[in-house]
Amino acid sequence: MAELVLSSVDQGVLTLTFNRPDTLNAWTDAMGRRYFDLLAEAEKDPEVRAVVVTGAGKGFCSGADFKTLNAIQTGSYDAIPDPRPNTFPTTIGKPIIAAVNGACAGLGMVHALVCDLVFTAEDAKWTTAFPRRGLIAEYGLSWVLPRIMGQQRAMDILLSGRVFTGREAYELGLVNRAVPGDRVVAEARAYARELAVHSSPASMAVIKRQVWHDWDATLEASAKAATQEMIASFGRPDFAEGVTSFLERRPPNFPPL
Repeated sequence: MAELVLSSVDQGVLTLTFNRPDTLNAWTDAMGRRYFDLLAEAEKDPEVRAVVVTGAGKGFCSGADFKTLNAIQTGSYDAIPDPRPNTFPTTIGKPIIAAVNGACAGLGMVHALVCDLVFTAEDAKWTTAFPRRGLIAEYGLSWVLPRIMGQQRAMDILLSGRVFTGREAYELGLVNRAVPGDRVVAEARAYARELAVHSSPASMAVIKRQVWHDWDATLEASAKAATQEMIASFGRPDFAEGVTSFLERRPPNFPPL
């Protein structure tokens, strides 16, 4: 199972690589369990301050493996599903950056967009694919997409299931950056290293929780909760170090999460 997702840590950045390149990293239950296990381990690892997720070979993730889809269609699917939902990455208290290096389709698109930031290769092929397979917007994508890119644009790519490039994904507001394919992982890692060096792990964990959860909150409720979070932050060593490092004109030395 371990080889289904490769793992390496460098300068506070964990890189996870989906590793089924012969299938453009099509999603399987085993690969998903390994991916989520590695994220759960990263949550507890003080050396890890940010995570980059990418794919081996020419794809990021081409969606659900067709053997799985065929088993579901024929009624022969009997695997025990992972109890962790596909939105599990949103619960990890460390920033996760998707580096979409190639094909990103269906369930693969879900897993890119439940990361906190998305960098893509300009020529990467994106598609929801759902209506062209007789399926629907899976795993919260009907909730995520309109909030990222607006309802009409979300309707376009959900209803049509059309293929679009990473460059168009950027123009649609779906991703943070679109860069040449040979640079996408390096740029995602460089950004992650900036977070690892300059941003407080405690602050990032709280901000991530605020952003993912406040979409359903009223402005009043969000502001009230933020006041309590701010009061709590005043008592953390991160605050003292943030102020001191600024006054001393040096990089901060924040404690691990």
